[in-house]
This record gives sequence, C-alpha cells and structure tokens, in this order.
Amino acid sequence: MRSLRIMQGMHDTIAPQPDHRRLFEVASAQHGYFTTSQATACGIGWASLSRGAATGRYRRIRRGVYRLRDFPSTSWEEIMSAWLAAGADSAVVSHASALALLGLGDIVPDRVHLTVPRSRRALSIGPGVAIHTSTRTLPPTDITIHNGIRVTSPARTLIDVATTGIDPDHLARAIRQAIAHGWTSAEDLRARANEHGPMVRLAIHSATHCGAS
Repeated sequence: MRSLRIMQGMHDTIAPQPDHRRLFEVASAQHGYFTTSQATACGIGWASLSRGAATGRYRRIRRGVYRLRDFPSTSWEEIMSAWLAAGADSAVVSHASALALLGLGDIVPDRVHLTVPRSRRALSIGPGVAIHTSTRTLPPTDITIHNGIRVTSPARTLIDVATTGIDPDHLARAIRQAIAHGWTSAEDLRARANEHGPMVRLAIHSATHCGAS
C-alpha cells in the first residue's frame, strides 16, 4: 500500500510532455513572441528554454520573453515584446505607441509607451520602454485589441497624448483620422477633455475646432 502511494506521488509530479506545436500556435498569435509562463503551460520549462536559446531554436528578447528564431518580422514586434514583458494581463499599449499601432497621425515614437496600474509603478522593462501609470483600472471602453495587442482606445489615446504636450498639428491630424474612421467624435473628445486640466482642454478644444469637428 505504501509503495502504491509512493508511485502515485511520483506520477503526480511527472512534468507534462513538451508541446512545441502548441507553443508555436501561441507565439504565432503574438508576432512570434512568447513568455516563460506560456512556455511552461506548454510543458517547456526553464531548462528546455535555456537549451533552446543556446541552440538557436529560440531567441531571448527581454527578461521572461522569447521569440521563435525563424518567425517572420512584423511591424509591431517591438511593441509586442515590451507589452508581454510588462504583463499582458495588466499592461496596455498607450500614448504615442497607441497612435502608431492604431494608424493615427504620423508620429514615429522612439520608445514603446505602456500604461500599467499605479501599484506597478516600479516596473522596469529595460531600455526603449516608457512606463505610464493609472490610479484607476482602465474601463473596458478605454481598451481595444489591435493586431493581438491590448491598446488604449482611439479616444483614450488622443486624450493621453494631449496630456504630453503633443504638437497641435499632429494632434489635429490624428483626431481628424479617428473621426473619419468613426472611432470617436469631436463632442466625445471635448467631454473627455473637460475632465482634465486646462492644458488638455485647450489642446483638444482647439484641435476639434480646426476642421476636426
């Protein structure tokens, strides 16, 4: 009986078989990237990841984030890797990076901008990433999914970039495009701006009265 219990205990601790096909499916939906926790869920532990990185099967991109070696490059892979490293369940791409991801305006951000809860303000992803914090959980209406990435909604993004002192011409252009897509309206943006300080209110009201309404 004791031997049976030992055998049952050994069976319970047996690690799942590596499912490389499943990992490929996960990574394919994320521009070729995956996290260590996602690999673990596919039965591929730290030791296997290390061997895979050493042999060139995977490439370690950031702490906790890897990439399939031969996966084709995409336009948004830097954003994807930073977002996954920050925690896809709580982080959201925002500000100038959200503008670029949504195809609004013509700003090319020099960093990946992410918004996380204020409780994670000490988060450090590494160079090339700007972390913004929010004291309140973003409501579902302020988040959308674009190219498989959680990103702030067009209206939220426009308000966010207005808080950074974005060039008025860039802001007006992005607003016109968002309105043309039917993603927001001048009235909605003005109402949102009224919840912020005078700089944001002035920026949004000026932009929406200069051909964006």
